[in-house]
Amino acid sequence: MHVREGNVELAVPEQEEGAGSEVFFNPVQELNRDVTVAVLRAYREREPRAETYLDAMTASGVRGVRAAADGWGVTCCDFDSDAVELCRENLARNGLDATVVNRDVNALLHEDYFDVVDLDPFGSPIPFADAAFQGTRNLLCVTATDTAPLCGAHFKSGVRRYSAVPRNTEYHAEMGVRILLSALVRTGARYDIAPRPLVTHATKHYVRTYLELDRGATEANAAVDELGHIHHCEHCLYRDSEAGLIADPPSACPNCGHGVQTAGPVWLGATCEASFVEAVADAVSDDFGTADRARDLLATLAAELDTPTHYDQHRLCKRWGRPATSMETFLDAVREGGYPVSRTHYGGTTFKTTAPVAEIRELTGDR
Repeated sequence: MHVREGNVELAVPEQEEGAGSEVFFNPVQELNRDVTVAVLRAYREREPRAETYLDAMTASGVRGVRAAADGWGVTCCDFDSDAVELCRENLARNGLDATVVNRDVNALLHEDYFDVVDLDPFGSPIPFADAAFQGTRNLLCVTATDTAPLCGAHFKSGVRRYSAVPRNTEYHAEMGVRILLSALVRTGARYDIAPRPLVTHATKHYVRTYLELDRGATEANAAVDELGHIHHCEHCLYRDSEAGLIADPPSACPNCGHGVQTAGPVWLGATCEASFVEAVADAVSDDFGTADRARDLLATLAAELDTPTHYDQHRLCKRWGRPATSMETFLDAVREGGYPVSRTHYGGTTFKTTAPVAEIRELTGDR
């Protein structure tokens, strides 16, 4: 079948929900790809010397074709010879030039450098992370679709893949984001590289992050210093975080006296750079199929607090045995109590605040 994304047209195998035995193409990921093109545009303004882009698992070539159409010097790589042939056909269909290579991308990244590297594998990106850090000059774009291990739903898989302890909490999307960033920061640090998240979002079945790379032992040490642990009480939903690679959890929840769970090491720093997110939003064009969704997502990200957990209003109210009010009324009550608060990009009833859960309950109790 033929599909159109942005200003390019592609031939792709017919697949249901992105699955099938043919060359992989996932139509659900159009938002991911639209945001990627906008990030590339904004990053070119930030770093004019960035010119080359590697589509590391090219499959149908959709990412590479769209980057080439936007003026990047593109290399498309895939181990599957059928994917490589389809990628070449799609480049030719759009009158675009790019280098297309049929090989293991880990080997390629150990031999060559690219200003921007885009890892969009099936499942975990960790098997490609070491090579990617060594082969990327400026910007590393990473997708992880194994959200169950990242979020702690598949606990042992999460521990094995990400060398961290994930916990399956009601803020599971935030947990997945911060477990992934922690693993990437620790991987980069091995090579004296400090990845700094410019844009990060968790959308449905995947986590996506765009990391600007700084180099030097001092910078890598500073990034590692932003790792730490989250302590969480399943009984009353109290949670707290502490910096450091060695966890020192409280012996009991200071709010209700029950035991606590500890997750980590997780990334405790900012997951987005607000000014860059705003630049990305400005770079979204009307020919994007998900333009409205992309702009809404980016606007929410730019305003989102950096706290490492979030709350779900409906879950809180259910636990407290009272009906949920409108979100604006609820959040206004927290603001009036003197605490910053923001919506999150994960869902309509989730929010972030620095207010302790006991304070949230008291402040919103008579609304």
